[in-house]
Parts: sequence; C-alpha cells; structure tokens
Amino acid sequence: MTVLWALRLEYDGTPFVGWQRQINGLSVQQVLEEAAAKLNNGHPVASIVAGRTDAGVHAEAQVVQLPLPAHFTPERVREALNFHMKPHRIVVQDAAPAPADWNARFSATRRCYRYHILNRRARPALLAHRVWHVPQELDAAVMRKAALILLGRHDFTSFRASSCQAKSPLRTLDRLDVTRTGEVIAITAEARSFLHHQVRNMIGTLKLVGEGVWPINRVATALAARDRAAGGPTAPPDGLCLIAVFYPIDPFAANPT
Repeated sequence: MTVLWALRLEYDGTPFVGWQRQINGLSVQQVLEEAAAKLNNGHPVASIVAGRTDAGVHAEAQVVQLPLPAHFTPERVREALNFHMKPHRIVVQDAAPAPADWNARFSATRRCYRYHILNRRARPALLAHRVWHVPQELDAAVMRKAALILLGRHDFTSFRASSCQAKSPLRTLDRLDVTRTGEVIAITAEARSFLHHQVRNMIGTLKLVGEGVWPINRVATALAARDRAAGGPTAPPDGLCLIAVFYPIDPFAANPT
C-alpha cells in the first residue's frame, strides 16, 4: 500500500539542467526520484511538481508530490530522502501525507518568485550564481513604476519564450514589486501561473528601464505589441528563485516535520 506524500524542497539549481528530466544532463527530478525509488524497494517513483524550474533556477520552497509506502512517518520520509540525495544540493524541508484530491501542480492557487540583481561595479563572490550582476547603476524607483504597467490580466506574448507551449498567453499578474536594499535589487513576482520565461523576460525589460535605455512607456508599448521581439532580453537564471507555492489547504500545516 502506498501513500501520496507532499514534499517541500530547497535546492541550488546551478548544477542541474532544471527540474525536469533531460537526456543532456542531471535534473532535480532525477535525483529526487532515484532517491525515492530506494524507499520503494527499488521500484520507480513518479513525481508531480508545482513549477518546472529551468536550468540554473533555484528554489526555497518547491512543492512536489510522489507515492511512497504507507508505513513511513513524515520524519522518516524527510530524513531518508535527504540521506539518499547526498551530496547533491537538494533538501527536503518538510514531508506530509497529501490531502485527498490534492495535486501539487493543479491545486496551487499562487506561485511566488523572487529575483535578485547585484547592482555594483565589483563582481559577486559570495553571491555568485545567486544574483544577476549588473555593474551599471539602476534606478529601482523607475523600475518599480514600470512594473506597475504589467500588473493585472494581459496577453503576455511579448514576455514569453518562443518555445512556450502554453495554450493561451493570457495570465493575471498579481504582484510585481521592486525594492532595493543597498547593492541588491529584489523583484518579487506572484501569479497563479506563469508562462515559460515570463518572469525572466519581464525582469530583463525592467533592467532596460532601470538603466535608462528604455523610457517607462515603452513597457506598455511592448506589452500591447503581443510580439516577443518587442520585449526586453531574458534575464539570466542565476538570480531567480521559487520562494512560495500557495494552496487552499496547506498539506504541511497539520503535519509539521
């Protein structure tokens, strides 16, 4: 007998080809599922994830579901998976039996990402692979004003990857905050779901505004164009991190590990 488990993961995406299994390198999914198989008498275990992060993108609170034998406790699931995933930089923070009819992907009501830009002349040392290093000065206040243009429900064709497989380019962006603390600019984006590269493309556009290459109103022009060529460049993956996934019923609230 198996039980569907909900897992909350933290990982450094730098060495991986992304969440999803690929033929050209090691993925977070592969590491997790291979570890889970060791708890399932060697039988393959299939996982479902809240958001498929790209190569180099990190997670503080990725949510995954997978089936495991019923006799495990939440603490045992967490500790055993963490043991078998060594030395990879992937950690199960919490494990809990999933609620009935719960799905890590389709039950999620919001996903929240944060992007960090290190805005100084000197390159990063301690923050390497965790920030986008932009040496030219950025005006965070102007970037914040430009971000407001993107809030709400729009056709985000200008800000999605040409390879995006979503059936519709319509998305509702609930939050796009820009804050500055010293040398670090943090951009927080929140929506029920995002198009492929949408967050990174919006940030690449806001960076152009912040350095004065684009006026603020060009963001509105790009959005209205519904053409990827009208949008700004794709920001690198290094600064992006999935920081929260929200559910009507939090599977971890009643089963803390």
